[in-house]
Amino acid sequence: MNGHQLFSFEKGVPLKQHIGVDYYLYIKAFHLIFVITYFAGLFYMPRLMVYLVEASDRPQAESDIIIPQLQLMMRRLWQIITVPSAILGLIFGLYMLWINPFLLGKSWMLIKLVFVGLLFLYHIKTYRFYKAFLQGNCQLSARFFRIWNEGATLILFAVIFLAILKDSIHWIFGLLGLFGLAFLLLLGIRLYKHNRNKNG
Repeated sequence: MNGHQLFSFEKGVPLKQHIGVDYYLYIKAFHLIFVITYFAGLFYMPRLMVYLVEASDRPQAESDIIIPQLQLMMRRLWQIITVPSAILGLIFGLYMLWINPFLLGKSWMLIKLVFVGLLFLYHIKTYRFYKAFLQGNCQLSARFFRIWNEGATLILFAVIFLAILKDSIHWIFGLLGLFGLAFLLLLGIRLYKHNRNKNG
């Protein structure tokens, strides 16, 4: 595909006149890279919160060693990976929309942006949990954070299906699939808890 073409491969959506397709694809690649690393941080952060809750139930001698180490891991994960990836992913995503503003006229993009808004709210709430753990005053259970951990998974599935299927998506089946995934995730958490109690 010629770098001087003025149309993207995405259903003939025109690019800005001075931007080539190859350049647009590089921007898209960077956007995807930082979105992936951002979700990696969001997936691992609630897992560290589960470990912190469980560590607080250990004997004092063990928890005094484990908790500071987990808090250090949380700070590094949030400050070095999660937040920078979120900022860079957002910058490249907005730049893609600036290059290709016609995408904003697509229904799938508008719905995707709704899920991005939900992701932002999820990010803010996770940050509040993160600060509470660093201050040592989070009282929520490990089971809660296992369920909370799946929130980012559901949003990721929704965003990927929207980005790949675009206008061809059947919304009824898409929503049913999302609810089905949520049910399976909650069932998996319940089975994990049952097996753990049985073996514990």
